[in-house]
Amino acid sequence: MASLLEKITRAGFRIADAVSPEKAGELAFRLFTRTRSTKPQSEKERIALDKARVRMAEAEIVRLMIPGSVVATHVFRPPVTDDNGGRVLIVHGYRSRSDHMVAMADTLVAAGFTAVCLDLPGHGASTGRVLHLPKAVEAIDAAWRQHGPFDAFVGHSFGGPSVLAAAAGAILHVPRRQPKRIVTIAAPSDMGDVFRWAGKYFGLSPAAQRSFESQVMRVAGRPLSEFRVDRLAHDLSVPMLVIHAEDDKEVAFENARTIAALGSHVELFRANGYGHRRIVSVPPVTAAVADFVSRAGTGGDIVGLRLPASVQSPMVDSGARGDTRRLA
Repeated sequence: MASLLEKITRAGFRIADAVSPEKAGELAFRLFTRTRSTKPQSEKERIALDKARVRMAEAEIVRLMIPGSVVATHVFRPPVTDDNGGRVLIVHGYRSRSDHMVAMADTLVAAGFTAVCLDLPGHGASTGRVLHLPKAVEAIDAAWRQHGPFDAFVGHSFGGPSVLAAAAGAILHVPRRQPKRIVTIAAPSDMGDVFRWAGKYFGLSPAAQRSFESQVMRVAGRPLSEFRVDRLAHDLSVPMLVIHAEDDKEVAFENARTIAALGSHVELFRANGYGHRRIVSVPPVTAAVADFVSRAGTGGDIVGLRLPASVQSPMVDSGARGDTRRLA
């Protein structure tokens, strides 16, 4: 059943749609890409942020300029004696922030990597009120120029297509930034699905939906149809690890199967039982990421972490095996 807010939103768009479907689509895009308050949205989030506050304060914060925003990067470094010289960029999802990625950063630091957590525009300690895929890629590019090159990208949820787009050079006005390895966690495989969900939420007519989706061409230089993983990363052959829970209620597990279908260079890790948000901070997942990134090495001599067989074996598949190649 639709909430009161959804009913009011749809009523407003019905009126706008009747006047001009094109303008209704433009309005939907502005509303869709406008970021919300960075204040905790629930008591659960407030508690999580309180727990991360001390560790976040220990990180070096470096602020970087991109058009319309000052983005914050939080740098976590290993002790000099443990530093393997590797660098990993961690990108959170929509309505999230670097604070929620601390456990991931700490596990990578323990493996000898410098972990750089990026707050996307309008999130965490970054300024700005607009976030869409090109803005995310601009922020990743700024982090690369300041802290890179990176051995690996780790992207959670919306951060997944963001790091893939950056690595593929999908945003025409931003240089391609390709690391040695890529990890996506609970990531959507087709931004078109996200736009269709939003259009349904707004109650857009077919004409207004077309106008809504056409805004992507304006900001990215490519149509929305290009921002699905089989088009986005078809020639991206770097090793990839795809982590997803079959019980994820926000981004369906079929998205992971679609990404894994890219080829044998993709591994699929089933992190069942951890949902969509908790998945980024649980030890089996953070250890799997550190293991995968360590295998990339920075000079060929880094010894990767190894997960216990009870954790690793049942959950990891090659992208070339069985039904992991089936498209959603």
